[in-house]
Amino acid sequence: MDAVTTHNSTDFDALASLVACGLLHPQAKLVLPTRVNPNVKAFLSIHKDLFAFASAKEVTGATVENLFVVDTNQWKRIDKLSSLKGKVGRVHVWDHHGAETDMAPAFECEASVGACTTLLVEQLKEKGAVITPMQATLFLAGIYEDTGNLTFPSTTSRDAYAVAYLLEHNGELDVLENFLRPAYGPKQKDLLNEMIGKAQRIKVNGHAIAICQLELAGHAFGLSLVVHMARDILNVDAAFAIFTEPEQKRSIVIGRSGVDSIDVGAMMRVMGGGGHPSAGSAMLKDVDNPAGVQEWVLELLKDNRRSVVQIGDLMSFPVESFAPETTMEEAAQKLKDRGFSGMPVVDDGVLVGILSIRDVEKAKSGSQKKQPVKAFMARNIFTAPPDMSVPRAARLMVKYDIGRIPVVENGKLIGIFTRSDAMLYYYDLLPE
Repeated sequence: MDAVTTHNSTDFDALASLVACGLLHPQAKLVLPTRVNPNVKAFLSIHKDLFAFASAKEVTGATVENLFVVDTNQWKRIDKLSSLKGKVGRVHVWDHHGAETDMAPAFECEASVGACTTLLVEQLKEKGAVITPMQATLFLAGIYEDTGNLTFPSTTSRDAYAVAYLLEHNGELDVLENFLRPAYGPKQKDLLNEMIGKAQRIKVNGHAIAICQLELAGHAFGLSLVVHMARDILNVDAAFAIFTEPEQKRSIVIGRSGVDSIDVGAMMRVMGGGGHPSAGSAMLKDVDNPAGVQEWVLELLKDNRRSVVQIGDLMSFPVESFAPETTMEEAAQKLKDRGFSGMPVVDDGVLVGILSIRDVEKAKSGSQKKQPVKAFMARNIFTAPPDMSVPRAARLMVKYDIGRIPVVENGKLIGIFTRSDAMLYYYDLLPE
């Protein structure tokens, strides 16, 4: 017998990968784990008759020649089929999380794409397999869920090409709206309000982080949605919540990242869980010390090994500036000669203001042009330290509609970070 399975707490990427792998190996039994996510459960309640799922008992009681594992590469994550460890002829793994496998696979397809479904759709395309509209729609759900509708930092061009291929095969995007929306009700709303109220905001490696501990009274769905919404509302680079269940003596850690320099999935794998660069979780059993878990999360953040580009790495320096007594006439000529839209005003190394083209245009009369720039400069200046992350700096530029941020360290102006510098980062134009 051959079998295909995926990880427990099955999401749409896992389900779609399971079905896609079944198309590649039609002789294999499809084994769905015991626990599935609420939105997947809702989907299956309508579509289950379209799938021929086998029970775990049906497979574990037979000789399995080939075991195909999708969207994970760890024995402990495949529910009851983990009992087949050491008893399978060959293991075949399809995964995109980047973790080292403990399954000693005879075949492994591992790639850094946004969704595991993408890898299997590419193979279906190569083989010229027939895909029904319903299957194409399910595969779209798998890719869209794991890439945040192609917006997560982990999304690649391969994911987008796979989506285009599925749309060509009549995948229905309007169907996804009904199933990709996670459950959000009164309990999730209460947890969200509690998280926003209790969240501790800290800086780690130049990133703004929100972290908090929440106690659960009974089981709750949609916890990942709560953390995701809290990150957006709190406007931080990453958010982490430690949900404790005292009666079960366990803690659930969920993280969401909005920047590519914080790999949440890698952190959660260290804690025994998994995920992607932008999203991950871990279940900690026999742990009733949330404060200790929080310290662990913070230590992992400090030891984050993804490349962290800070504005100090991209800022322009040394900084050309005006002295406070420079006349507006002199300033206008200098801005014209340099082709700058503005320059800082510095007094003995200390930033005291910013003079922009708009400020210069206010000096229209001859007497005004003879006045010093300190009479026209903007004094309410937003500054940033050199260790601020580029994404956070870019968000602040958008929020306050500013084209440049003076970079200050120990009270002294050391550089200027501009929109052009941000573009170097976002369009991957950084020097090797």
